[in-house]
Amino acid sequence: MNVNIGEYPTRLICNIHTNYMQKKYGFSWDPDSVTRFDHLVEGVEDSIQSMYNILNWVWFDRRTQKVNVSIDKYDTWSMDHTLAHIVLPMLVQLKATNHGYPANLTEKKWDSIMSEMIWAFGQKCQDDWELNDDPAARQERMTNGFKLFGEYYENLWD
Repeated sequence: MNVNIGEYPTRLICNIHTNYMQKKYGFSWDPDSVTRFDHLVEGVEDSIQSMYNILNWVWFDRRTQKVNVSIDKYDTWSMDHTLAHIVLPMLVQLKATNHGYPANLTEKKWDSIMSEMIWAFGQKCQDDWELNDDPAARQERMTNGFKLFGEYYENLWD
């Protein structure tokens, strides 16, 4: 198996006004306290962004993410085991860098769900997990972790 996925395409974005306002007022500012100079900076940003939008349309919007995946026959022999080696480090990184959680959950519950998925894929990566204490209980917990992975698949983004 060979997987090579490039970075997402980027676009030019002007943040002069945003950065200026955050430095001056912090993350939340009162619209009544905005000065004429603040509006001038906003106008400059809008003008620059208009030029950026043209460049984005001409160059950046035509780019696509490069994805190259080649699968060998032996990769599908035990596909669940093969995928576990890919999914596990991705889940670990997502949990470490996560900036949110699904709207219908609390942060604590999402952390618990992520931990269960990580545990299940970690067990799948081990070749000898069935030799441990209670393989039936472990299999039941692993199955639950994989069900959670399927249930929250579309929430696995940062």
